[in-house]
Amino acid sequence: MKKLISLIALLLAITAGSRADKGNYHFVVAQDGSGDFRTVQEAVNAVPDFRKGGPTRILIKKGVYKEKLVVPNTKDGVQLYGEDGVVLTYDDYASKQNIFGENKGTSGSSSVYIFGSNFLAENITFENSSGPVGQAVACQIGGDRVVFRRCRFLGFQDTLYTYSGGTREYYEDCYIEGSVDFIFGAATCVFNRCELRSKVTGGYLTAPSTPQGTAYGYVFLDCRLTADEGVSDGTVWLSRPWRPYAQCVFVRCQMGSHIKAEAWNNWGKPANEQTAFYAEYQSSGSGANTTARAAWSHQLDDASRYDITAVLMGNDGWNPFDTE
Repeated sequence: MKKLISLIALLLAITAGSRADKGNYHFVVAQDGSGDFRTVQEAVNAVPDFRKGGPTRILIKKGVYKEKLVVPNTKDGVQLYGEDGVVLTYDDYASKQNIFGENKGTSGSSSVYIFGSNFLAENITFENSSGPVGQAVACQIGGDRVVFRRCRFLGFQDTLYTYSGGTREYYEDCYIEGSVDFIFGAATCVFNRCELRSKVTGGYLTAPSTPQGTAYGYVFLDCRLTADEGVSDGTVWLSRPWRPYAQCVFVRCQMGSHIKAEAWNNWGKPANEQTAFYAEYQSSGSGANTTARAAWSHQLDDASRYDITAVLMGNDGWNPFDTE
């Protein structure tokens, strides 16, 4: 009996030690119970509202977490770090009904909602697994000063919703896939060294709704535009303006043959051609047929104003490389 009690005590001590050994993280999420929480939502809920003491770092252990995650605007400075193989997924879509028999709509379809500012995510996959069922958002961002590094955004239509005007988002070494308008919204965003992958013939990479008077919309720097096998050449548009003053600029991007020669679409509204700003600088690849681009788009001689810090600094001097 004494040996059994000693063994149990030893196991408890080992477990307690593993729980306490968090390294540089405040909370650990693990589905097997070895962390502080089993779900990411529980960890986010535990972050003090309007915390002023700096970011709250949360480590997510490897696993597929099927949960509809919400980071509310009271949770400032949440930072999520994923082990290799972390997937946050859900399967809602716009025409799916809620408990009242109403369609969830595009905004209601999202797998993950980020409304807190000063948010950071690294090495995490954000997925909407609904497939080709219409609008089905993987991640919707409403917070300001948001950073994603080495993340993946998987979906089909309306994958990444950069929701709020007047907010800023930075994406570095990310992978984003979809078919129609799979990056869309009103935020000012920089996509640095990202891959944008088209899954079907036809469709649109982006649909910005940049508010009038905003200095910048979407800026893609040194990105790769790729397509699934079987996607036809010359069938995918770079962008169409969801709102009249949409802005989208591709700087030094490599474009596959699936990109349509005209590239820029006015969404059936010729008046958009007078208000939207669509431009490229030193595009390369078989899809970079700059001489055949829509006449109302621009080929830039200089792209210095699209420096990352210049685009995102705003009135508060925000630097996305300073996330501590």
